[in-house]
Amino acid sequence: MTYPSLVRGAAALVTGVLTLAGPAGPAHAEPADPWVRSWGLNAAGQLGNGDTADRPTPSAVRGLRRADVRELAVGGGSNTGNHAIALLQDGTVQSWGGNDKGQLGDGSTADRAVPGAVAGLAGVSRVAAGIDFALAVRDGRVLSWGSNAYGQLGDGTAADPATRPVRTQSLDRVAEVSAGCQFAVALRRDGTVWTWGRNHQGQLGDGTTTDRNTPRRVPGLTGIVAVAAGCQHALALTAQGTVKAWGRGVDGQLGNDGTTLSSSPVDVLHLDSVARIFTGWYHGFALLDDGSVRAWGGNWAGQLGDGSTVKRTTPVPVPALTGVSALAGGYAFSLAVRDDGSVLAWGDNASGQLGDGSTSASPTPVTPLPPGSGTTRVPALLPWKSAYAY
Repeated sequence: MTYPSLVRGAAALVTGVLTLAGPAGPAHAEPADPWVRSWGLNAAGQLGNGDTADRPTPSAVRGLRRADVRELAVGGGSNTGNHAIALLQDGTVQSWGGNDKGQLGDGSTADRAVPGAVAGLAGVSRVAAGIDFALAVRDGRVLSWGSNAYGQLGDGTAADPATRPVRTQSLDRVAEVSAGCQFAVALRRDGTVWTWGRNHQGQLGDGTTTDRNTPRRVPGLTGIVAVAAGCQHALALTAQGTVKAWGRGVDGQLGNDGTTLSSSPVDVLHLDSVARIFTGWYHGFALLDDGSVRAWGGNWAGQLGDGSTVKRTTPVPVPALTGVSALAGGYAFSLAVRDDGSVLAWGDNASGQLGDGSTSASPTPVTPLPPGSGTTRVPALLPWKSAYAY
């Protein structure tokens, strides 16, 4: 699940947290160090620090410097098997964590607790990670690997798994990809949106609930500048600064004042002047041109950050989020990076994914990384209970 910015914005999704950031303790600012940071659940080695012990405060991903990372994507997995994908500045890709479906792309199904190369990938411009699968864009075309139970590799087959990258069919000139739980969304350079994979909640946006093993265009969407996939829903940012949504809606994640699914795009209400969009598994965020943040969707663990645990079927302001440059959402927690280099986290904390040294949930932000940490980004979509920053 992934997504950087185009004309107006970027997409994000989160169940684990990864940062390219500085010190591990939340108590006080220290000089920034160069490492990508991770914390929370680590049962499959998804924190990339060489072991499988959970970490309630940030630790370094072994050998991975934030200056070397162009983009980071984190996906969920069966039970605790989260995995992470790092696109390096030289266009190669590294991966680590759970690998039971070949989602590390190294030709094996063995978990790995430190970063290693994805087989045969170079010249890559974008990456994304979903549940047990991953995506990369190279020369405008999409490559995919891992689980294919619902056609999410987009190669026209039902082969499962692919432990090395395969080519997604019939799609070129791709600018951006995002991965949901078992489906994928691609934004082409012409502003059209294409989807494939699982569709039981209408998450492909094509007016049906039929799974697709090759890409199909989402009807009616033109002039789109960014996309973001949640677990079973998706968002698209228009050139006019408005937002469209489709897919699962029971938690209010479509933002249309309803709680039913929509297999075709609908307007997210009361939103304009949106600069960037971000998704969690069942919630969403919009960063407006004025720097304020709006949130909507599932909120049972306080993952919207508005101080409540009430789900929101239309966007509401999040007063605590000021000076924010990027957000990310996971299963029931969220992250934000501020302009001062600090990282905020809120929501569920059962495995220490808020990074504040505790396992207590918080409906308002805590600060796992302080100002001056050097952090500038968080992955677009987070998995179950792990977090990252870079």
